[in-house]
Amino acid sequence: MSLRTRPPAVAGFFYPSYRQELVREIRRCFSDKKIGPGSDLADRLGQVKEEVSSKQHTECFVVPHAGYMYSGPVAAHSFNKANELLISKSEKITAIILGPNHYGIGSGVALSPSDEWETPLGKVKVDQDLSHAIAGFSQLTDIDGIAHSREHSIEVQIPFLQFLCQEKSLEIVPICLMMQDKETADEVSEAIYQAVRSKENERVLILGSSDLTHYEPASKASSQDGKLLEKVSAMDVISYYSVLERLNVTACGYGAIAIAMSVAKKLRRAEGKLLKYATSGDVTGDQSSVVGYSAVHFV
Repeated sequence: MSLRTRPPAVAGFFYPSYRQELVREIRRCFSDKKIGPGSDLADRLGQVKEEVSSKQHTECFVVPHAGYMYSGPVAAHSFNKANELLISKSEKITAIILGPNHYGIGSGVALSPSDEWETPLGKVKVDQDLSHAIAGFSQLTDIDGIAHSREHSIEVQIPFLQFLCQEKSLEIVPICLMMQDKETADEVSEAIYQAVRSKENERVLILGSSDLTHYEPASKASSQDGKLLEKVSAMDVISYYSVLERLNVTACGYGAIAIAMSVAKKLRRAEGKLLKYATSGDVTGDQSSVVGYSAVHFV
């Protein structure tokens, strides 16, 4: 039977569609000294040969998902830390990537039926064993390709992972969320936690993909995003949802953040450390209507 490949949906829109151009853009995101980490990571890839020293097999992050020119340097903060702690020290990485369903099509919580996802940097296998383990622990999760067919929030993370892993073994578990309420986040986070526990010797990266406030003046965006990120820092899921509703924070992947936070809490992490916050206005100079972006590591 032939492999089912999910083709890139937003190459040429959210990120470059040609390999060399895409690699240059990812390198730019890491080396950006204004918004990005200003890291020489790209020059050090493949040179780290240390043994795994950390006892942590799973690391949880929040990443944004706008076009690379806008949010790529912020996302690079999370990927830079993930590389430092996990990717550079492991031969195999499985990335569970949670993102919102912007188009409202397909199942409410959807795993990918594809055997692999393709980007301009090549193809990445879907870890079907872990996908089915998550589905087995969840009553809400379906395996549905329609939900993933046009969605960018998961896809834009994959070239970063491919760039970092290169010769390493990389597999992914994409989870697309139309349902993002607290009850869903609680159920799906527990399913992920149980599935990851069953593979406790494997290295797992969990990415909650979300942008924050959309199309508000920079002052308002940074104020209300700051209040929301305070709850993420405290890993207080109940108060997090309360702030979302009370301030009407238009974070598109709020459920993805909540799930990453909840899994981290089950893994006994104590804090959501803000690595970087910026807005689209920091890139364009237009502060009148911005989108907020954050990179968070749960430690």
